Amino acid sequence: MNIQPFTVTIDFAENVMRGADQHNVRRASAMRGYYKDAAALEKLIRDGNDPLHYETFEKHVPEEYGHLLFCISKIQPGVVGNEFFMTKGHYHTKAGTGEIYLCLQGAGYMAMKTAEGKFDAQRMERGSLVYVPPFWAHRSVNTGAEPLTMLAIWPADAGHNYGDIEKEGFPKRFVNRNGKCIIE
Repeated sequence: MNIQPFTVTIDFAENVMRGADQHNVRRASAMRGYYKDAAALEKLIRDGNDPLHYETFEKHVPEEYGHLLFCISKIQPGVVGNEFFMTKGHYHTKAGTGEIYLCLQGAGYMAMKTAEGKFDAQRMERGSLVYVPPFWAHRSVNTGAEPLTMLAIWPADAGHNYGDIEKEGFPKRFVNRNGKCIIE
């Protein structure tokens, strides 16, 4: 599809995309089944009034070959039990597609895994650009005290497969042990 060129503005003070067509919000209640300590998550939902976990800001682009999708992803700081806040994570539906993430603010990790059992975690901090190769599932983990904000760019026809992660999970978790992030 042929579309007109356009511009969006990234507000670096708030780390949001101005002019976004879509604002996706994931609250703690949307993360059931992703954390090891389900009771701690339920307590957070109940006592914390279902706090914001992460959000994305996207501009509509046709989801077809040749176009690029992009978003600002913003993960809040916090823990569920001792496990740091994270995104659900996904493979791409079109498995042979990659993605890049540029960290704009905060600190954390890009956790990645393959269906064959390989695992990798790349440290993210302001200015880090992480390349997620084709065939790797990926999730972002905020291990810092401020929002972890990233610009993500991927092929528009890649799609998102959240279902396999919901069933498989990730082989390692990012936990707070005495104020330090431990990957176990």
